[in-house]
Amino acid sequence: MVYTCFEIIRDCRAGRPEGWSYFITNYVPLIRRFVLHYRPDRVDNVDDLLLAIRNPGTQAADLFASVSPTPEREFLAELRQQVLAMLDAESPLPEPEVPIDLETLTAALEPLTLLEKQAVWLETMRYGPAEAGTLLRTGAAAIEKIRENAGARIRSKLDRWRLTLLSENGRQLGRAAVRATPQCLAPKAFLDLLDGRTTWGGREDLERHVRTCWHCIDHNCRLLEAAEFARRSQPLGESEAEPFRKLLGVSAEKPPSWKRLFGAG
Repeated sequence: MVYTCFEIIRDCRAGRPEGWSYFITNYVPLIRRFVLHYRPDRVDNVDDLLLAIRNPGTQAADLFASVSPTPEREFLAELRQQVLAMLDAESPLPEPEVPIDLETLTAALEPLTLLEKQAVWLETMRYGPAEAGTLLRTGAAAIEKIRENAGARIRSKLDRWRLTLLSENGRQLGRAAVRATPQCLAPKAFLDLLDGRTTWGGREDLERHVRTCWHCIDHNCRLLEAAEFARRSQPLGESEAEPFRKLLGVSAEKPPSWKRLFGAG
């Protein structure tokens, strides 16, 4: 028997030590990765983030609100959102010197394909060409070419331009893209895309939809990121996990099957 993501969420919501012990062991390394990538200035804030996640009176407690089966990649993508939102609330990033909004980005990049838009959006998520290429299984040179073309299109829509425009506007654009529309595709469509199960018809539906929808581009890129972070992550050892268990008042109990489920959803 495998300890599923749904069971972890259920046990954390109920305050059971096995759920929180598993969360600490397997997800604290991911929280650290999110903080290090997006807010290296806040790398000492992991304790505060965990306390906020543990406290049922905080917004972060919504992480455990789901009462239906949740694929782990979806859970990790939401964990990333909660971590960044807490850091933003605690220490807001400065406003970009040259702002850009989603409407301008849509007007400039509407003809681009799904892959091309993901390559551009990953730049707002602070991924260079090589890192984006790894996430998209595409060569770095191809990513650079896509971004050069996109940059020229964006420049044509703006009075001012900076080479770092997209990365500097990343958090603002990400927050603007957070809201789904009734036309947005079901989460399973993105998981199927990641796992190579998308049909030709499904791919065409995706391509049509993302012509004007950055929410779905953002969602898919966060799933790619979650999968890659989880693939590279190593669980905490007992000595590493113990201070976090003490911080949250969690005993060292383990779930019946001390396995990590990843890739099944």
